[in-house]
Amino acid sequence: MKALVHVTLKPDVLDPQGKAIQKASVSLGYEAIQSVRQGKLFEVELDAPDAAAAQALLAELCKKLLANPVIEDFEIVSVEER
Repeated sequence: MKALVHVTLKPDVLDPQGKAIQKASVSLGYEAIQSVRQGKLFEVELDAPDAAAAQALLAELCKKLLANPVIEDFEIVSVEER
């Protein structure tokens, strides 16, 4: 199976990288850019008997390794058969 996992900072956590990107966008002439929040996208290939088992395995992986639960949230965006 192949999965996509999106990890982002929690809404109340300051995002200095996102702020720097927003400011740079404005300085390049993109005044319409009001805010940017940076994140991480993981592509994960895994063996699982079904989508439910894959979701459970991915959630465990996120909680223990891919995301810092104190400051980050995660979303399993998709799980597909290869």
